[in-house]
Amino acid sequence: MQAGFLDTMIERVLRAVYSAALYLLLPVTVYHLIWRGFRQRDYFLRWNERYAVYGNGDNVGNHGRPVVWVHAVSVGEVNAAAPLVDALLSDRPDLRLLVTTITPTGSARVRTLWGDAIDHVYLPYDLPGAVSRFLRHFRPRLALILETELWPNLLLGCRDHGVPTYIVNARLSERSLKGYRVLRPLIARALRTTRGVLAQSEADRERFRRLGAPAGSAHVTGNLKFDIAHVGLPAFAAAFSTWVGERPAWIAASTHAEEEAAVIAIHHRLRKRWPDLLLLWAPRHPERFKAVTQQSVDGGWRVSTRRLTQWPDRDDGVFVIDTLGELIAFYGCAQVAFVGGSLQPIGGHNLLEPAAAGTAVVSGPHLHNFSDIAAQLEQAGALRIGADADAVGEHIEHLLADTATRARMVEAARGLVAQGRGALARTLAAIAPDMPAAY
Repeated sequence: MQAGFLDTMIERVLRAVYSAALYLLLPVTVYHLIWRGFRQRDYFLRWNERYAVYGNGDNVGNHGRPVVWVHAVSVGEVNAAAPLVDALLSDRPDLRLLVTTITPTGSARVRTLWGDAIDHVYLPYDLPGAVSRFLRHFRPRLALILETELWPNLLLGCRDHGVPTYIVNARLSERSLKGYRVLRPLIARALRTTRGVLAQSEADRERFRRLGAPAGSAHVTGNLKFDIAHVGLPAFAAAFSTWVGERPAWIAASTHAEEEAAVIAIHHRLRKRWPDLLLLWAPRHPERFKAVTQQSVDGGWRVSTRRLTQWPDRDDGVFVIDTLGELIAFYGCAQVAFVGGSLQPIGGHNLLEPAAAGTAVVSGPHLHNFSDIAAQLEQAGALRIGADADAVGEHIEHLLADTATRARMVEAARGLVAQGRGALARTLAAIAPDMPAAY
């Protein structure tokens, strides 16, 4: 009993110190929203949700149907959650689903995928009062938190409010694990309150165990992104071809500002060999749409955008994909895909989407956020990794010229994706004991 009392007191002290630090930083959250708002205006909206201040009319928890809550921080996590949310909508129409995000782009993706079929708000900041207001307002019966959203007050608040919680599609890079060192004593206690950590891979499971997740509750269920249904891609690619003809195309996807000069240089290099080559360019963040368009014009090419012209013209050198939720479809229109966030130490982005769309994939060397998937793709012969921008350009040039190698990469990727499916069924089985009873 004394040991339990001591552990409770340690948790209270750790939580109090952590929460006090957050309250001291509260003015910074306002500055952050304003600063981001000047770059993406949606950050100026819905501040009440950021601090869990709600009107009485939108109390989801009072509408009779049990609430299952899914948290997915941004677009990538929303896409990963899609098979799970779709399955719950289909199999359990008696439930009310609440999906939270943190970013406006994630919010837009939620509405694109599900419209009014689900409820949606931003997740509040990890302040004890805000977390409590959120949980009292929506009263979830089950919490499913995607990937690496390890907020101590949120997890401990779910325990205090009796909400069984799972970390689903859980991933944790070695770098993220090191980054949690300062908060590890508190996060370890928070992880012990979860009903399960459902990891993407054995390496992820082991890292969560090192962070403090109990061995008995950490399981490998696989990556939900393998179970994403890519429907309508052939029809989309056919519509694309009616506008561009047989021109070759490559796509630079999820690029960051620091990578844009490299993309411009690579396209200049490739156009010397293929003067009619088209670049499809999808920046990672919407605030970069205009800048990328202008840089392409400055590069000397004719440029069009998805919003302005819908489809590229036969004379366009660059087509900027300045919309959300269409990247996977455009992957299927290109012969080679470069996935950004990998030429700078950002950690890379989703490599499975172009692989599943039937596109040969090239990446830079910084892949610590997707190291396991990258290793699987590379081992299968479905991924080329360049040590720098020049090497990335060489890989793209080689693959554009070598149809046979591209075909082998595409076939290897499709085999890997097919082999990886099943995470959805394993996840649903794992959370079944805590699902609200059907009525």
